[in-house]
Amino acid sequence: MSAGLARVTVVIPCYNYGHYLPAAVRSALEQPGVDVDVIIVDDASPDGSVAVARALASRDARVRVIEHEQNRGHIRTYNDGLAEVTGDYVVLLSADDLLAPGALARSTGLMRRHPRVGLVYGYAPEFSETPPPQLRARAREQVWKGDRWLQRICDRGTNLIVNPEAILRRDVMDRLVGYDPDLPQTADMELWMRAAAISDVGRVAGPYQGFYRVHDANMHLTDYRGLLTEIRARRDTFTSFFDGPGAGLPRARERRDAAHRTLAAEAVRLERVARAGGGGLDPDLADDFSAFAAETWPGITATRLWRQTATRRHRPPGALRRAVESQVTSVTGALRWRRWRRYGL
Repeated sequence: MSAGLARVTVVIPCYNYGHYLPAAVRSALEQPGVDVDVIIVDDASPDGSVAVARALASRDARVRVIEHEQNRGHIRTYNDGLAEVTGDYVVLLSADDLLAPGALARSTGLMRRHPRVGLVYGYAPEFSETPPPQLRARAREQVWKGDRWLQRICDRGTNLIVNPEAILRRDVMDRLVGYDPDLPQTADMELWMRAAAISDVGRVAGPYQGFYRVHDANMHLTDYRGLLTEIRARRDTFTSFFDGPGAGLPRARERRDAAHRTLAAEAVRLERVARAGGGGLDPDLADDFSAFAAETWPGITATRLWRQTATRRHRPPGALRRAVESQVTSVTGALRWRRWRRYGL
C-alpha cells in the first residue's frame, strides 16, 4: 500500500455473473489516486464464475476470492465479504456493475475533508453493453447532516442510492454490522438509513460515480407487477428502521408516519395510472395499489387525491384520459429525476 493514499476495499459479490466479473474488477483496480484491494465472493455459482474469479486473483495480488460451497443467498454473500474488509473505506460492487473512473478518489477525498461524513454517493447512469462516456464536469461536493438526510429520504419515501456509487467508512460499516437479512429487497436502503443515523452523508455531483448495468437477469426493473412488491418492501423498511435501530432518534414515529403518507400517496397515483391503462401498468393491479394505500396510511381516504381517484374507480378509461394519465406520469417522473440528478435528494 502506498503511504498517504486512501485504502479502499471493494467487495464484489457474484452469482452466475462470471462473464461480467473481469470488467467489474478492472473498474476497481484501475481507480487512480487510491490503494485498492478487491474481495470477490462467489455464492456457489454453477456457471463457472469461481474459475473466472480465481484467474483474476492469480494475475493480481490485490484480488482474493471467497468461495461458498453452498448457495447462501445475496445478503449472506454481501456480509461474508464485508467481514473480510481491510481498507479504511469499503464499496460493495455488484459483479455486473462498474465503478466510474476516478470515483473512489473523489469519494474518499470528500470524506477526508469532512471527517463526520460516513457515507458518500453520486450518480450512476444505466447501461447495457458499453457505459456512457464520463461527463466533463467539475466535481462538486454536497454534505448533509445525517438527520437532515434521513428526513428527506422519509419525505421522498424512496431509496436515493443505486449502489455502485456508494462508499462507506470502514469504521461506520463495522458499527452497522452489515446488511439486514430480514429485508432482502431493501437491505441497501436500510443500511444507508442506519449510516445516516450515526454519521453525516455526502454526495459527489457532476461526474458519474458508477454505472448500473441493465440486462435480462435483472428484469425486475421492467416488471411492473414488481412495483407493488417494491413499494411494500419500502414500507416495511421504514417500519423496521423506526421501530428498531432508529427508534431512539428525534421524531422517529413522526418520520415513519411521514414516509407512510408518502408511500400511500404514491400508491394511489400508481392506482390511477393502472386504471387508465397508462405507463405499462397492469389494470388488474389497481385495486391492490388502492388497498395498500389505505392500509399504509388510513388518512389517505380523506384526501383530495383519494376522492379524485375514487370517481374513476368504476368508469372505463377513455383514450383521452389514458393519454393524459400517461403524460402526467411521464412529466412527473422527469421532474423528479431532474431534481434528484441535480441535488441528490
